[in-house]
Amino acid sequence: MKLKKIIGLALIAITSLLIVACASVNKTGNVYEADIIVYGGTSGAVTSAIQSAREGKSVILVSPDKHLGAMSSAGLTFTDSGRAYTIGGISREFYRRIYEEYQNPKAWNWLKLEDDNLKGQNVKAIKHDDKTMWIFEPKVAERVFDNWIAEEKNITLFREKLLDRESGVKKDGTKIVSIRTLDGDVFKGKMFIDATFEGDLMAASGCSYHVGREANSVYNENWNGAQPGVLHHDHYFYKDTDPYKIKGDKSSGLMKYISDKHPGEKGQGDEKVQAYCFRLCMSIVPENMRPFPKPDNYNADDYLLVLRTWDMEKRRDTMKPDRIPNGKTDTNNKSAFGFDFIGQNYAYPDASYEERAKIIKAHKDYQQGLLYFIMNDPRVDPDLRSFYAPYGLAKDEFVDNDNWPYNLYIREARRMIGEYVMTEHDCRCTKETPKSIGMGSYTLDSHNCQRYITPQGFVQNEGDIGVHLKKPYKISYGALTPKRNEVSNLLVPVACSASHIAYGSIRMEPVFMLLGHSSATAATMAIDANCAVQDVNYPKLREKLLQDNQILEWNKPVPSKKKRK
Repeated sequence: MKLKKIIGLALIAITSLLIVACASVNKTGNVYEADIIVYGGTSGAVTSAIQSAREGKSVILVSPDKHLGAMSSAGLTFTDSGRAYTIGGISREFYRRIYEEYQNPKAWNWLKLEDDNLKGQNVKAIKHDDKTMWIFEPKVAERVFDNWIAEEKNITLFREKLLDRESGVKKDGTKIVSIRTLDGDVFKGKMFIDATFEGDLMAASGCSYHVGREANSVYNENWNGAQPGVLHHDHYFYKDTDPYKIKGDKSSGLMKYISDKHPGEKGQGDEKVQAYCFRLCMSIVPENMRPFPKPDNYNADDYLLVLRTWDMEKRRDTMKPDRIPNGKTDTNNKSAFGFDFIGQNYAYPDASYEERAKIIKAHKDYQQGLLYFIMNDPRVDPDLRSFYAPYGLAKDEFVDNDNWPYNLYIREARRMIGEYVMTEHDCRCTKETPKSIGMGSYTLDSHNCQRYITPQGFVQNEGDIGVHLKKPYKISYGALTPKRNEVSNLLVPVACSASHIAYGSIRMEPVFMLLGHSSATAATMAIDANCAVQDVNYPKLREKLLQDNQILEWNKPVPSKKKRK
């Protein structure tokens, strides 16, 4: 009787959680089972889990991170919206939930709305007619994600669970049976969704993928591969700048963070990855500010290029502090020598967890050191320092991480080579993209990949691309699915199948969320039809996505942008 009672209580608990089992414990850890296993802590992971649950499936969200939302709650809160009218489904619901958060007058605790100078990127910061808000504080986004997951009773959330990338993926033919995390816990499912920036589950399960820039010849593109001499944004050296520690003296050696290697020929493929940085949440409210910290291994001479660039150009805008509510900023890279740690991330995508941790710390040290240098080194011109003087780290953000963002901005890592590869031809609408499951619209965008010496002997950056798109474009379902002969029950909405330059447009937070939504819908349909993800009935998938307010094409005239006076 005692055994029956235990089993009965276990079944009641399982039913209440709507998961199949939390059943056995062995010497390696616990075994959990659900219809759909979502691996990731990104915004796309959250929307994947929510849509799976709404479709009536049991879901386990296995997050490698402590905090949910990744960049949408770690500093990237001045939303890269592109054409916001193409953002539908659960992705748009997120921005409506943000709007609701700020309807509470208590949300404006440092500055009143009317005193905040708020503007969005290609969209109004607050759209009252649509009840969406496109700029927000990181802590508010994290609260939205946490509450959202908690509302869905058939989602079981695990935090800080790292996939065993060496031997943690068990397969039966092309089907993933289970994944194991480093602590020994096992997660069994019918379908799996990899919603990490790195594509760790995708890679560990045997999918083909690419790191770096393909040659233009691979997909007959124009803006892939190395692009020496192409200077699109303002993240380059405007004037001929000497690269040596002692100006004109090669024997003194190059200044730090300048490569002596050839940048490659135009359009040539390489393994270089566009630069990463932390998106800092700064405050201009004195009561909510703390000074920029000095990293432990600070060396002022690492930043000599700041002084050389100032002497040549007198540019103060070496960071981009976009205003978000309550006197805070989402602060991004800008200028030739700024927050982007150019050329220091090439190993990251395939690196071990330990190696990644070192790379992340190096980025943190570099960025903190740059800020400390500008604010404290006596060689820095007061006019340059004055640009930074009004800012400090926001005391009420990332409170358990010394007010520093939880996540490094992994702009690009591995990219799956799936059933369909999105290229710039899809993004520029010069070909018909099949089986749309959502839309993108952002510029073909890449940050710099290297800092090199020109043939004339000057320092220059390479890889920063910004190509305007005339209209929104479709994203193919095939870009979410692995090759048929590799994995049959995995969908990949974040490290999806795209060339480097196409991914430069796709890789925006609203798009990751809508791709997570579509991935989950496809996963539930594959379960119901007992078929591979590659065999999901697209007409039915399309019908369901449209019912759920996903936007799959845009046949109306493209709204013109109003010029600011």
